[in-house]
Amino acid sequence: MYNRGSIFSQMPPVTKNLIIINLIVWLAMFVLPSRLGAGLEQFGGLHYFRAADFNPAQLLTYMFMHSTTGVAHIFFNMFSLFMFGIALERTLGSARFLFYYISCGIGAALVQEAVWALTWEDTFVRLLANANHMDFPEMREYLGQMMQTSEGSRQISVMLNSFVTIGASGAIYGILLAFGMLFPNAPLYLFFVPVPIKAKWMVLGMGAIEVLIGMSEAVGKSDGVAHFAHLGGMIFGFLIILYWKKKGTFGSGGSGYGGY
Repeated sequence: MYNRGSIFSQMPPVTKNLIIINLIVWLAMFVLPSRLGAGLEQFGGLHYFRAADFNPAQLLTYMFMHSTTGVAHIFFNMFSLFMFGIALERTLGSARFLFYYISCGIGAALVQEAVWALTWEDTFVRLLANANHMDFPEMREYLGQMMQTSEGSRQISVMLNSFVTIGASGAIYGILLAFGMLFPNAPLYLFFVPVPIKAKWMVLGMGAIEVLIGMSEAVGKSDGVAHFAHLGGMIFGFLIILYWKKKGTFGSGGSGYGGY
């Protein structure tokens, strides 16, 4: 392998190009805001569908954007894509792998939109009430009155632009789920944990953690991470794999490590 070229040159095309695109967009997010007068998140980040800056294309574009406050966000997503995407693309084929990746990302976005629809009022009203030193019922009544007018509704839609999420994590969690189903007994290692964990237990544990943290978000203890979007990627990935298995077209990575 070393004689034939670098590891990067040996990567299957979809995984390689997804990593390249994400890195290019991440670099562009440093450069273009000064030219556009606004951050790229305003245009490509996923907004709540009732927000002024929402457009349907964001269901796709958000998954190619990452936080520029540090490298951790893009590093861990791209590292996971590199580690698990190669095996999946070689097993599923490039076309099916790309379909799966994009579908999980869009599915994660749809789940996040649904969560916002169910929780935005409580979260939004609470934030505004705290910022304006008002009681929760008083602020809710005030916003209700605003929504009775076209100008008030417009102002609220602009304020709802604060609900935005970016990142490939939803698609990545879908990839982790597929890896766990294709290679359930593959040994995986957590950072600083020397004991291997089977992929199937790792995936189940990660899903359980996302559920628990997501439920804590629902009661107002948000850490700024879209945990329900992560679950959305896993849910849509699971449904796609179930469909493929029913049709008899899902690869049998089997009970072992496969060829990875």
